[in-house]
Amino acid sequence: MNAKLFLIIRIILGLMLITFGLNKFLNFMPMMEMNEAAGSYFSSLMASKTMMLVAIVEIAAGLAFILNKYGALMAIILMSVSLNAVLFHLSLNIENIAPALVLLVLNVLVLIGYKNQYHELLGCNC
Repeated sequence: MNAKLFLIIRIILGLMLITFGLNKFLNFMPMMEMNEAAGSYFSSLMASKTMMLVAIVEIAAGLAFILNKYGALMAIILMSVSLNAVLFHLSLNIENIAPALVLLVLNVLVLIGYKNQYHELLGCNC
């Protein structure tokens, strides 16, 4: 992947993650409309403080991508957040899936950008 393109993708994803992570603490953006099942599940995640953990992961990953420190590790950790967001929207709130898909696509692109750093982890002699 082109270094400049990778830098742009990293910064866009980083800013997006910091914004959405901080929003979970500060509530400066309006909540999306959700059907009853999605709202109930999301309320449970908020009540159990699970979304606070997600917010911390998002902010840490965003900073890692912007500062280019531990980005390869955070891209792997963030994949669990990305996949769960897509699965949540696929099963409970399909009409608002676009931001989750953008997050997943950008996460995959960042993983591809860091692919050379995963060789040792995967036992690959490429």
